[in-house]
Amino acid sequence: MRRILAAAGHELRFGLPRPGEGVAVWGRSPTAGRGERAAARSGAPLIRIEDAFLRSLRPGRQGDAPLGLLIDPWGVHFDPSAPSLTERLLATNPLDDSNLLSRARDGIARLIASDLSKYNIHDPDLPPPPAGYVLLLDQTRGDASIRHSGASATTFATMLVQAREEHPSARILIKTHPETRLGLRAGHFDAATLPPGVTLCTDAVSPWKLLEGAIAVYTVSSQMGFEAILAGHRPRVFGQPFYAGWGLTADEHAFPRRKRTLTRAQLFAAAMILAPTWFDPCRQRLCTFEEAVDQLEADTFAWRQDRHGHVAPGLRLWKRRPLQQVFGQHRPMVFARSPDQAARIADATGRRLLLWGTAFPDLPATRIEDGFLRSRGLGADLIPPLSLVTDDTGLYFDPTRESRLERLILAPPPAGGIARAERLVARLTALGLSKYNLPAAPLPDLPAGHRILVPGQVEDDASIRLGAGEIRTNRALLETVRAANPDATILYKPHPDVEAGLRPGAIPPADLAALADAVLHHADPLALVAASDEVWTITSTLGFEALLRGKPVTTLGAPFYAGWGLTRDLGPVPPRRLRRPDGSLQPRPTLAALAHAALIAYPRYFDPVTRRPCPPEVALDRLAQGPIPHPGLPNRLLAKLQGALAGHAWLWRR
Repeated sequence: MRRILAAAGHELRFGLPRPGEGVAVWGRSPTAGRGERAAARSGAPLIRIEDAFLRSLRPGRQGDAPLGLLIDPWGVHFDPSAPSLTERLLATNPLDDSNLLSRARDGIARLIASDLSKYNIHDPDLPPPPAGYVLLLDQTRGDASIRHSGASATTFATMLVQAREEHPSARILIKTHPETRLGLRAGHFDAATLPPGVTLCTDAVSPWKLLEGAIAVYTVSSQMGFEAILAGHRPRVFGQPFYAGWGLTADEHAFPRRKRTLTRAQLFAAAMILAPTWFDPCRQRLCTFEEAVDQLEADTFAWRQDRHGHVAPGLRLWKRRPLQQVFGQHRPMVFARSPDQAARIADATGRRLLLWGTAFPDLPATRIEDGFLRSRGLGADLIPPLSLVTDDTGLYFDPTRESRLERLILAPPPAGGIARAERLVARLTALGLSKYNLPAAPLPDLPAGHRILVPGQVEDDASIRLGAGEIRTNRALLETVRAANPDATILYKPHPDVEAGLRPGAIPPADLAALADAVLHHADPLALVAASDEVWTITSTLGFEALLRGKPVTTLGAPFYAGWGLTRDLGPVPPRRLRRPDGSLQPRPTLAALAHAALIAYPRYFDPVTRRPCPPEVALDRLAQGPIPHPGLPNRLLAKLQGALAGHAWLWRR
């Protein structure tokens, strides 16, 4: 809280207020009275602070810091005795700016699509009850939002009676508060004393799924009543929350001050975009609503994948610590000696099997690989990645089977996703970032003519083994390019791992002289892309990076970016990328849609500074200029130790 307030221009310190200072209190909490009295005695301004409506992964009582605060010099949003900052915005701001309302509509759609709420430890795999119920929203006993909303425990009982009278033949479903389900605070209803036809929903079901199946919604002052409005309901409201009285709710109370009729987008714009102070915990600065959602998506995506824990067999020693940091934050990873041992541990503990790449190909598991914005340095140099992809269907470099990335490419991006991808690509290209971001010397003078860049590859790489057609070697690739373009200037860029002598794929220098007009050792690949007219490749990721920079790309294999109408494909593109099972044509994604799938939706990013999940925009900052630990030497020592002691069983103990 101190960091957020400092970023917003408020310096916190203990003591009584001096001239020119104010007093900050937490909402209407039991301790707020001390600050209220201190402010009254000194005549100092009083500021009330509360969580914003999109808070964190877990409730604050479980230790999660908020992503935003409501810093209110007039009141608090759940107390209608005085108009709060939120109410003043709703009552007086024009709320007619087309850009603001467009952001609001996109924000509503994005929260629903990403299944985000104030707290986000609901289980996305849990199905809601059969649709057709009346939904009642419980809250925690003694909460200040109930008391100051003009309600009490009796109000909840009255709400249930009224719901049963108004819907005599419908099922009544009472949704408990997340803190009640976690055992942190009591609610107002007991399953043992509920009347027939009334059920208590204590499972961690998505709020949006519950709202989707409801025929009516009843609330006192729950924030989920606000979300009910966003989901298209007109909730029946028995308290006096900030969202009541604007023509979007059926209210038991009158609101003389609230004379406007607002749209959902206007309500959202004031409450979620204008009123809160949002904070980026990775970059330690204030941020926009959209950037706060970026961070919450990263936090929630990681939790949803990792909540059951993972067990991984056969991982090299140097990979264990970085993978534990990425995948073990919510439940520690377990490392097993063999697939059989891993399967036994998974069965006994409920963990999920996690495998690197194509290891143990016949074993059903979630598989991980490096992402497309990986690091400053090579994986072959044992540099940990900032991004990893997880895939429970296939893997992006294996076109023999469908991957999760293919599904994301074919699915429409979420609201605002295209614009976000375009901003990300523009920044990525402006910063000159790529997968490995190796230091490179300036380009030498290049021969004139129509330049074709040919990136070399590691010839035993999985993308070649699984995704290449007839052309499977660097020599064959160069011969094919030359045969098809006899008058072109061919620029050959050997793969860094091959140049370092770490992987196969080298071509003797005498042979290279006959196949390429220039061989660019240790050259900046992005500078070469910029200096070339087109790129030919088998499956290299540099083809994707060239696409992002507007260069024509010809593929001779089937990389993940081929077959979508964005490249010229001379290789074996999977038919499923072209046509649906019924024979109709697949939709053709735009370049921005492809970039959104590959750079935003598919990978997970890890911030090595704050050691938490982060959005790709933070990873770009770290790769461009931020501090990144460089544990290459310790990892090489671990790798040598593992090689020397591979036969000793004690090394593999859990």
